[in-house]
Amino acid sequence: MLDLAARRGVSESGAGTAQTAAGMSEAGALIRLTAVATPPWRRLSDRAAEPNAYYLPDWELAVNASAPGRTGSSVLCASSPPSSARLIGLLPVIPLRRAFRIPLPALASAHPYGTLCTPLIDRDMADDAAAQLLQQARNTGARALLLRELALDGAVLAAFTASARREGLRPRVLCSHVRACLDATRDGEELLREALGGRKLKELRRQRHRLAEHGAVRFTVARTPRDVAAALEIFLRLESSGWKGQRGTALLQVEGDATFIRRAAVALAEADQCEIVTLRAGDTPVAAGIVLRHQDRAFFFKLGVDERFAKFSPGVQLTLDLTRHLCADPGITSADSTASPDHPMINPIWRGRFAIGDVLIPLRRRDPVVALIQAALVARQSALELARWAVHFVRGR
Repeated sequence: MLDLAARRGVSESGAGTAQTAAGMSEAGALIRLTAVATPPWRRLSDRAAEPNAYYLPDWELAVNASAPGRTGSSVLCASSPPSSARLIGLLPVIPLRRAFRIPLPALASAHPYGTLCTPLIDRDMADDAAAQLLQQARNTGARALLLRELALDGAVLAAFTASARREGLRPRVLCSHVRACLDATRDGEELLREALGGRKLKELRRQRHRLAEHGAVRFTVARTPRDVAAALEIFLRLESSGWKGQRGTALLQVEGDATFIRRAAVALAEADQCEIVTLRAGDTPVAAGIVLRHQDRAFFFKLGVDERFAKFSPGVQLTLDLTRHLCADPGITSADSTASPDHPMINPIWRGRFAIGDVLIPLRRRDPVVALIQAALVARQSALELARWAVHFVRGR
């Protein structure tokens, strides 16, 4: 059986990226993510049909360099004209064997730590970019391409679907859910009143007044690389002090994760694509969050709180201020919570919803191997759902 990892080609020069990618695709091999030169990658990001801060070069390269379980990714690239240096499509990928321990010949979107894997494709050449990416995946010997966690009603999936159908192929949605988003074009106060109602807002104001007994409550935004670096350390301490620290999942507890976020946050801040928001009571930080920006969309990556102040709802208080902040920013029209479905904190505040899902695209017509790949993925998803139910049941007991 084909082992895609064994066939991976390697280029470390970084020069003439699209040319290298095209040449290696024709040879039937993948190239490493680190072989992609960042200038054309950044230019593609500016022209992307859908924003995805988690596939910006400064973020994904930092993840790929040190985040445990997420290093060593490969990439599919599209260019215009073919074999030129102008990128029109980019998708980090890993073999299905590595993604899910399923030893079948397929590629999956590489997970960039955030919960969005929408490929970057040029908005003016979306169909061509999608077609080239599918062909490159096919050239590696893969029988299917699994696009993980992308918007089901977005321009990117529409381009991939159109390209696949022109070749007689039918993409298949394997799983989906909806998650919270913010319409940042609205007035922040009006949106919060509509979402929470007068009674809930009154209770939150009461809690904020009680919090102010510990010192004046201030909401601050760090934007410069130096300020972001300092504010990030506050966030890391807050996150590791709570339940994530108790479970061992805080970024600060894993050296590779801490290294990645420190590198990524500062690098993105240099391009005005990362800010750290902090809520303080006097001199004491009580909550902090990491917010990424790409084009006109913000991404609420993570939140950390000081649980000694839990009765004042510091995470909610920070999110209220963040909502007002984003709604007042003319450069932001929407924000992705990047949260899990039915998230108890963000869902009542950000009432917008959009569908996210995993889509399997066959790469050859009437290929029986695709049915095996789909069955294996569906069985894995069912097992995960059962395991999650069991964990929630045990915790509830």
